[in-house]
Amino acid sequence: MLYASGADLQSINPLLTQHPLAKQVQRYMLLTTLVRYDSTLTPQPYLARRWQWSADCTTVTLTLFAGLAWDDGRPTVARDVAWTFDAARDPATGYPRLADLGTISEVRAPDDTTVVVHFRTAQSRLPDVFTDLAILPSHLLDSVPDGRLRQAAWNEHPVGNGPFRFVAHEPQRRWVFVRNPAFPATLGGPPRLDRFILVVVDEPMTKLAALTSGEIDFAGITAAHAEFVRRDPALAVLSYPLIFVYGMVFNTRRPPFDDASVRWAASLAIDRREIVDGFLFGFGEVADGPVPAFLPGSVPVPPVPFAPDSARRLLAGRHPRVVLSTVGSGEAALEQLLQARLAAVGFDVSIRQLELSAFNARVYGARHDFTAAVMGIPGDPGLGYLASIADMSGVPAPSDPAAAQHEFSEREPVAWFYLARGVQGMNRRVHGVTMDVRGELVTVARWWTAP
Repeated sequence: MLYASGADLQSINPLLTQHPLAKQVQRYMLLTTLVRYDSTLTPQPYLARRWQWSADCTTVTLTLFAGLAWDDGRPTVARDVAWTFDAARDPATGYPRLADLGTISEVRAPDDTTVVVHFRTAQSRLPDVFTDLAILPSHLLDSVPDGRLRQAAWNEHPVGNGPFRFVAHEPQRRWVFVRNPAFPATLGGPPRLDRFILVVVDEPMTKLAALTSGEIDFAGITAAHAEFVRRDPALAVLSYPLIFVYGMVFNTRRPPFDDASVRWAASLAIDRREIVDGFLFGFGEVADGPVPAFLPGSVPVPPVPFAPDSARRLLAGRHPRVVLSTVGSGEAALEQLLQARLAAVGFDVSIRQLELSAFNARVYGARHDFTAAVMGIPGDPGLGYLASIADMSGVPAPSDPAAAQHEFSEREPVAWFYLARGVQGMNRRVHGVTMDVRGELVTVARWWTAP
């Protein structure tokens, strides 16, 4: 079965990537996480079969499944969990969700099936990162200094313990995985697919042509192409909610967006309804902030209106120069729409299209070498991604998610556009597919193909 991705996976190592599809490959295919969300986002046992909190809720003891082997035959043990979390907690590693681990004071492995996690303060629930950070084989990585994990040999030839096994990677072309016949029934058993090939197809029209010709089985499609795909009896369109907010991130560390009045002018110049109706064809909803309303931690904030006259008054005759950094190539329809709206109130706007790794280096990297970034921001149910928004934009945010949302609403570090819905074209020969807020690959182990 062939699944198209618009870009190569940023990294197969869960300590190093924030690429949404890469993280799904890690936690649903190649590796395992301690716990998993069900469709209601309630944590369920996975590698950790049960857990118990101390009376003061500052310590949780997890009991691991004892019969899971790495693909090289070595058993998966508690030391793997402790090493993975310790590596993630080391700033030298560069784990993207480091802030989510700030309350952890110690992770111990007293025996092969027991992990004890100590927190600095009482916890109300298992941290979301327990569902997100896939566990790595310590026996293959603990000899590599944390600061050099990006160069680890494991990243090129990963040894996993999940329902699929790694076979090959051709950079910018494909990843190949095969069924793991030894995956334990307790954890879901071996997958039904014999082979899963992730192919890199970066041009939307090329991807659409490959889908309609039957060369690939899945492809993320643009909203504009959804009706065309629906008309093909061999294909189906899947649409599902995402924790994925799209917007224009302002770099408040440098002009012109170090000036709050310029940030507000840019935000007031954008017609969000125009984007949802005209660009997304309804596959999304206007965003007032970074958190979808269906998440328990969402806080209502005042919407930003489309008010170009107010934007002009804020600029007061100024013509700030702005470079919109974005991922991709080609026509950049959304960016051109934004360029026109911003120019109409007085901004001097150019568009810079970058390859994904170059974009990530500029926006997420330590130098934050950008003026404004038009981007989608993948989220998580624990709202840990609010810290990454603060880091990108340079606007400090409180650790409390509710307070952070209020801070963003007051200081406008991002002009929020829309909350996206996933849109996938699928060949009807594939069965058993469910895609939801947890991701596209959440049920991949249960997919099967008709002859």
